[in-house]
Amino acid sequence: MRFENLPAFVARVSDRCYASSVSPTVFLEGKYRAFFFSREEARIHVHISSPDGEAKFWLEPVLALAAHTGLTRKELTRMQHIIEAHHAEVVRAWRKHFS
Repeated sequence: MRFENLPAFVARVSDRCYASSVSPTVFLEGKYRAFFFSREEARIHVHISSPDGEAKFWLEPVLALAAHTGLTRKELTRMQHIIEAHHAEVVRAWRKHFS
């Protein structure tokens, strides 16, 4: 969502506020941001992004890679380890956000 008729600094703040309500950040770790989209499917999952790309991981019934773009196998493995370390935090955030 862009706010074309507003001063640039207001548009940037408005975009961030809109983005945080639609795709709340669950955690940040180094160059990685974990988040989910508010209007996506009901199955618990998390998106994780880096400057190089993004991946989506299912959390249930087991942690599994659902999709990715622009990432190497090494970076996907690193992302999976990060999600494993934050698994309980992601599930709590999911349940809180969607309850």
